[in-house]
Amino acid sequence: MSQNAQSICIIDDDNIYINLVKKIIEFKKLSRPILVFKNGKEALDFFVDSKENSKNEKVPQVILLDLNMPVMDGWEFLDEFSKIKNNSYKNINLYVVSSSIDTRDINRAKAIDIVSDYLTKPINLNDFEKILV
Repeated sequence: MSQNAQSICIIDDDNIYINLVKKIIEFKKLSRPILVFKNGKEALDFFVDSKENSKNEKVPQVILLDLNMPVMDGWEFLDEFSKIKNNSYKNINLYVVSSSIDTRDINRAKAIDIVSDYLTKPINLNDFEKILV
């Protein structure tokens, strides 16, 4: 495994996409642990718990966030995560990964200061290597 490999968190409700991403990451050895959450609420609960219980060593360095999910969508997650992301989570790179090519979604996501970039599904191997190595 590469010394530069980072832990990653996938927040997405699409099982096919999740399995594909996991297989690519594992095959190319681009990441150590891979956390998966099916909606923004599950992920937010994890980050709140990690912060409250000083479990920052388990917090991923990269988040791949879908926008359209049940329970709590990506926009709601971004709003809530912005409130808790401070020095504890300053080293997290958050990427919005969506099938939406609507420029309003892209511009809205990129305008949020905690978003590192907006990637359109399906993301390719070069995108993975760029953000994980």
